[in-house]
Amino acid sequence: MIAYVTVGADDMAAVERFYAAFLSAIGYTVQEGPEGLSYILPVTLGQPFAPPDFYVKPTFDGRPASAGNGTMVAFELRNQKQVRDLHAAALGAGGTDEGQPGFRAAYGPDFYVGYLRDPQGNKIALFSTHPDETRPE
Repeated sequence: MIAYVTVGADDMAAVERFYAAFLSAIGYTVQEGPEGLSYILPVTLGQPFAPPDFYVKPTFDGRPASAGNGTMVAFELRNQKQVRDLHAAALGAGGTDEGQPGFRAAYGPDFYVGYLRDPQGNKIALFSTHPDETRPE
């Protein structure tokens, strides 16, 4: 089970604007400290597992942060409208587009996803597998 994911960043203000554009909408709260940003999902009493935390931190070795080639963090959303809305919000908050929201048949008939990069270059996917809209013919 994944407990947490960490990505590096040099410009904490820029990445904080980017992640605030969508993480709060899916239930994450943020704690800011000298070690960076900690995004936490609430744990419900009796919940069988703790949802993964997401951290944005300066590098430990002091060298510039860089995005991993082939590394991507994916956030599952409620529906396709939320994918579109939060993809647009993240773009407006300094992200760059890596693939407009839409169906990706290679990943299944109901896989609806939009791809972005945060201001540091980390690749992010926002996806839904809920078939709540008509598929294009």
